[in-house]
Amino acid sequence: MKRTTTRRGGLVAAAVAAALVLAACGSGDSDNGDGEGGTVNLGILPAWTDGLSTAYLWKNVLESEGYDVEITELSEAAPLYTGLANGDVDVYPSGWPEVTHAEYMNEYGDDIEDLGAYYDEAKLTFAVPEYTDIDSIADLTDNADQFGGQIIGIEPGAGLTDVTKNSVMPAYDLEDDYELVESSTTAMLAELETAVDAERDIVVTLWRPFWANTSFPVKDLEDPEGALGEAEGLHSLARTGFGDDFPDVADMMSNFKLTDEQYGQLEDMVVNEYGEGNEEEAVEAWLEENPDFIDSLTS
Repeated sequence: MKRTTTRRGGLVAAAVAAALVLAACGSGDSDNGDGEGGTVNLGILPAWTDGLSTAYLWKNVLESEGYDVEITELSEAAPLYTGLANGDVDVYPSGWPEVTHAEYMNEYGDDIEDLGAYYDEAKLTFAVPEYTDIDSIADLTDNADQFGGQIIGIEPGAGLTDVTKNSVMPAYDLEDDYELVESSTTAMLAELETAVDAERDIVVTLWRPFWANTSFPVKDLEDPEGALGEAEGLHSLARTGFGDDFPDVADMMSNFKLTDEQYGQLEDMVVNEYGEGNEEEAVEAWLEENPDFIDSLTS
């Protein structure tokens, strides 16, 4: 098996993170012109487990084809898109360029190759426990006390956080009565777990696909104003020139598709069934249960 290097960037501020990624990462070598070999660097936000799961899936696939794979972990989207645009990261295997990360694509898109969407129905959500007696974001407006005046969010630099602050809260007049608590995905999930265990009402920012939607008894709130945006695709995004340097890899990524069932099974295995540190074993198990997947990348 080829050696894989995982670099952890414990980054908080986007500007600092961008500087660190530029210093720490190098763009991958080409495939030497014969369709095999070379190093491919995959950039991910590990808290966004769609990227974590697909990165380790690609690690398995590419190593079996003779490539070396590096996985670069960052905590914010901005440095990841900066790294792609500057050629310091080869591929972001699960980008949200249509809505959630549209601002980054507007800034960096001219220097990014879009290899296509592997999943078409991703969306941002507000969610509450199933026992909570509201069904719409509009119902939050007059019920701030029920939720302690807080919406529990994720990372400050996340596209979901930006949409919540600048679209959802103004659309539903929530700004005066609610505080958006910005922390991390891990912290948000911990708050959700604590609330559910105590059968306490809580509202959190979530998204689909995401394993938490099935691991916790939650329901999406309706969004009659459409403030969270439309459903979008999850895309494989690459640095400019990647398709020329790695044509076979680019072709496979362009053919990459996952159904709801395949995606849910993959993420659940990586995040829950096998857990942190056992991602490679999780992917091996998933591939055993999806024997036609490899062939689909070249068909």
